[in-house]
Amino acid sequence: MKINDYFYPYNAEARKLPVHMTGIGGSEYQYHIIRNDGYHWHQILFSAHGNGILKFDDETVPVNEGDFFFLPAGYPHEYYTENDKWDVRWVAFDGYASTHILSQFGMTSPIVIRPHESSSLQKLYGKMYTVQKTDRAYCDYSCSGYIYAYIIEFHRLMDTKANKLRNDRSRILAPVQDYIDENFRNDFPMTVLAEIAGITPQHLCRIFKETMNMRPNEYLTQRRLQEAKSLLQRNELPISEIAVRSGFPDAGYFSTVFKKHEGVSPLEYKKHIGLK
Repeated sequence: MKINDYFYPYNAEARKLPVHMTGIGGSEYQYHIIRNDGYHWHQILFSAHGNGILKFDDETVPVNEGDFFFLPAGYPHEYYTENDKWDVRWVAFDGYASTHILSQFGMTSPIVIRPHESSSLQKLYGKMYTVQKTDRAYCDYSCSGYIYAYIIEFHRLMDTKANKLRNDRSRILAPVQDYIDENFRNDFPMTVLAEIAGITPQHLCRIFKETMNMRPNEYLTQRRLQEAKSLLQRNELPISEIAVRSGFPDAGYFSTVFKKHEGVSPLEYKKHIGLK
């Protein structure tokens, strides 16, 4: 089935649904897309014929014939082909529950998958495209169900790819975490960690957050607090000494950070564990 058309459905009532379609279409001659601020809506795209290139963060990822790729809303990206023809079909969606669902599925950054068997996704896409052309009265409601199934099926097919991506990122972050664990008493710039990882500071912060659910500086703080709690169990050490040994500049700042994260002051913590 050739796709050389697009639809941007608008139904005020359908827009109140948890997930709803905001657009669907395709072109046999995909033009060069550059979105420095990302797109308005989430998208899943299919490379039906030909090959292209997807760029995001510091990554350049080939998109081959048969590949699907996901682009979250508001995520800067670029895609294009170096050939004369690239047939791309896309569907866009939104809804008050869409971001939460995607987050639960680990779909928070661009993903490219090449499923062994993609007929299920292609059939769902065909149903959505056809119903937009043939049932204008009820198509938005039908497509809400279809797009939800489309997201779930994409997630099912991406599972192996996503696990590989998480493992790859864990391997990138392992030496960074080791460096922080060994040097937490010292201050060091983000550029040092980025050099260890072999990526830019911005990219490091992004994948650290997506993988560890915290930024590198938050990981450093957690490591310092872990050391401080260990030292607090030694009754003979004053708070000022514990602060320095844990990597904090002074006792006042240490106490402020400790209470913010632990809910009690260092002295109250000592009392709680039976040391006075």
